[in-house]
Amino acid sequence: MISLEDIISARQTLKGVAYKTGLVQDAVLTEMCGKQVYLKMENLQRTGSFKLRGAYNRIAWLGEEEKKFGVIASSAGNHAQGVALAAKTYGIEATIVMPKHAPLSKVKATQKHGGKVILHGSMYDEAYAKAVEIQQQTKATFIHPFDDPFVMAGQGTIALEILEDLPDVDVIVVPVGGGGLISGIAVAAKNIRPNIQVVGVQTENMCSMAKSFQQQKIVAVEGAGTIADGIAVKIPGKQTFPIIQQYVDDIVTVNEEEIAAAILLLLEKSKAVAEGAGAVAVAAVINSLSRYRGKKIAAVLSGGNIDVNILSRIIDKGLMKSGRKVYCNTIIPDKPGTLWHFLELISDTGANILSVSHNRQRQDVALGYACVEIELETSDEEHIMEIRSLLKKNKYNVVIQ
Repeated sequence: MISLEDIISARQTLKGVAYKTGLVQDAVLTEMCGKQVYLKMENLQRTGSFKLRGAYNRIAWLGEEEKKFGVIASSAGNHAQGVALAAKTYGIEATIVMPKHAPLSKVKATQKHGGKVILHGSMYDEAYAKAVEIQQQTKATFIHPFDDPFVMAGQGTIALEILEDLPDVDVIVVPVGGGGLISGIAVAAKNIRPNIQVVGVQTENMCSMAKSFQQQKIVAVEGAGTIADGIAVKIPGKQTFPIIQQYVDDIVTVNEEEIAAAILLLLEKSKAVAEGAGAVAVAAVINSLSRYRGKKIAAVLSGGNIDVNILSRIIDKGLMKSGRKVYCNTIIPDKPGTLWHFLELISDTGANILSVSHNRQRQDVALGYACVEIELETSDEEHIMEIRSLLKKNKYNVVIQ
């Protein structure tokens, strides 16, 4: 177990190292959800996530003999960067085992901070097993990403900052993987203000802590792939779980579409970049916490290290879902002027034509005809229906996706 004093001590250790990140009221989310929603901007923390707090606090307590053998950690990416930066600060060698499919941006960032990266396994738990194996061979100190009292205490400093900036906060909503972040936050918050509600959020695709919380025992899950890779943990921490049982009020889950929508909303409306794990608290505020209507909610936006390729796909999917981007195809006679006429009809509706493919050589297209595939930027679903109606009126058989 950790105490409030441990967390206060960690804050002193982190002074001049970790930023005191902003707690910003989000006008869009406040209006949308009927709650006063504040975002704790850990996506703007050094290394792009809260993980630096716990990693640095743990490494700061290493003895001189331990430092000689260096440190080793396993991570999906954010803990890796925190460990690498903290170790570099103390002049210690750091080896990080990351899953093979960890975002390249996180791998490169860890290496930039001086960490030696080993890629192993398809998920965090496999990387963890490999790190333990290496640790036994090298005698390096293992820096656990969540199941460590010093790490939990470091993460708990977030709650101290929230309560300084918003003393009358009603609810703190926290992403949950192995439980280190929420354990530290819950201990700090509940010891300062026992009536505060602390709510954890997991992805439905990997909800080990949510199931364990419901069944009141540690449960392992196989789960599935998720864009919230930073909280994809099969087995909750042995040290974090009893703390969560004692201090956390509830753990809810959100699905992949809700996470993607939250990432897009934060980017477009709140001007904040969040990775999948970082956005789950906002996804929960939007979709799962209606019982807290009218309350002051602090949602921890825990990280912003999202791979740009994933971000591009999320944006594209989000635009299609909201009716602001559409793909359509049709067959037209392969004659001069027919393509121009087809595109002019669409352009006259105010749609922006992003790309055009004209193919007369497809096997499923009759001789003398061509397949036209276009990508359009539209206003909304009503605009798409207008385009569909106009093309149908002009005898075009169009498939819209």
